[in-house]
Amino acid sequence: MTTVAIMQPYFYPYAGYFRLFSRADLFVLYDCVQFPRRGWVHRNRLTGAGGQLQWLTLRLAHAAQDTAIRDMRLEAFAMEQLAADLRRFPAFDRAEPERRARLPLLEGGATLVDYLERNLKAVLDCLGIACPIVRSSSLEIDPSLRGQQRILAIARRLGADRYLNAPGGRDLYESDAFAGVGIELEFLEPATGSQASLLERLCSEEPESIRADVR
Repeated sequence: MTTVAIMQPYFYPYAGYFRLFSRADLFVLYDCVQFPRRGWVHRNRLTGAGGQLQWLTLRLAHAAQDTAIRDMRLEAFAMEQLAADLRRFPAFDRAEPERRARLPLLEGGATLVDYLERNLKAVLDCLGIACPIVRSSSLEIDPSLRGQQRILAIARRLGADRYLNAPGGRDLYESDAFAGVGIELEFLEPATGSQASLLERLCSEEPESIRADVR
């Protein structure tokens, strides 16, 4: 049975996100949809010097409101700005050099998705998770499809027998619609571990302790 998970690419999300990678045979970066400007694609919250959560945001080039995630680009000096912003967060600023070295945080990319995918793969390597990644934008799915129908089209294109989704998707998808095309719909149970960004945790914890939350 081939299990496929589909999710927007996020900027160093929490461990619960990576449970999809650990349970799927193939992970789809859902980059063919409109970029959510107030979402978690290009930003996350880390603990600041005062102990309060603060936003860490990737600087993006100006783009129209309806621009798809796949077409978003980093600003020319995004990496220099990110390096300066990271100094506000003790977990990264005080991290041992070898911990920083395993994360390609300051390596830019042609697009935002290039950058995010590289960093997600680095986290997977740290956690010892092997799961192939494909971008939804590479599958040539009918752009007129929306919501559940688009997800079904992606899953069918990839030969999925099971579609695995985060627990928050229970109100978005109907098991009968998936069963009608021969796909089992499954949801993860709600995550119970730390909600902290993996960027913060990988700078201060050993990967073994994080794997427990991913499992």
